[in-house]
Amino acid sequence: MKPQQELAREANGTTGAGPVKSAARALDLLDEIAAHGPGTQLQLSERLSIPKSSLHALLRTMVDRRWLQTDPTGSIYQLGINALVVSSAYLDGDPVLARATAVLDEVAAATEETVHLGRLDGTDVIYTAKRESVHPLRMHSAVGRRLPAYATSLGRALLAEMPTEARRDLVPESITAITPNTTTDKDAVLDIIDRAAYQGYATESEESCLGVRCFGVALPFGPHAVDAMSVAVPISRLGDGREDHIIETLLSVKARLEHASTRRTGI
Repeated sequence: MKPQQELAREANGTTGAGPVKSAARALDLLDEIAAHGPGTQLQLSERLSIPKSSLHALLRTMVDRRWLQTDPTGSIYQLGINALVVSSAYLDGDPVLARATAVLDEVAAATEETVHLGRLDGTDVIYTAKRESVHPLRMHSAVGRRLPAYATSLGRALLAEMPTEARRDLVPESITAITPNTTTDKDAVLDIIDRAAYQGYATESEESCLGVRCFGVALPFGPHAVDAMSVAVPISRLGDGREDHIIETLLSVKARLEHASTRRTGI
């Protein structure tokens, strides 16, 4: 006969040090809605391959705890206020974001364009901070948004800091285009990243947002760069040496941070 504790673990969908099934499903549900938007119970059941009967109690619990909320009809589930509370706490407590604040403000003032901070997460970049341009510019780059690293200057700048084999592993064999201008050939993307490693900065033109060119550099806040900063500019405003000015500004900030990091570590 199995011990009572083992039977309890099996009833909860977990054995030994394995994941707790109910907790994993709750997190999968949050990830799914964050990535692909709200849905009805039936739609979420199909999207997550969770039986509708099992999902019902989970949805009710997450609504009660304010991780999810429903529309006025009570049939469509979306992220709740607690998702914002926890996200804000993460941003407030992240040491890199605190250190990067002055740098973002400096680059935004020098370029008068939209400045982003992003962090590598697997094969993607997640936007963690943003400074708006003084000029009108609509970009789908809200804090918390996730984009493939291969199609952004932020991601390419970070991949360029890695060994060649690591870069190859993080660029998928089959690349999905974000815009008609996205580079979808893996070898071509790797060549672009190689060039970024040589230059010290990365670029992309209309590959993640039509009409916009971006310039990015990795930020050496630690021994391994996982954060990067970019400047996004409408191509129509890139005359009169502005591109050179933006690149020089980013490289100057990167060099200063590298020097400060070297002094701290004594390397």
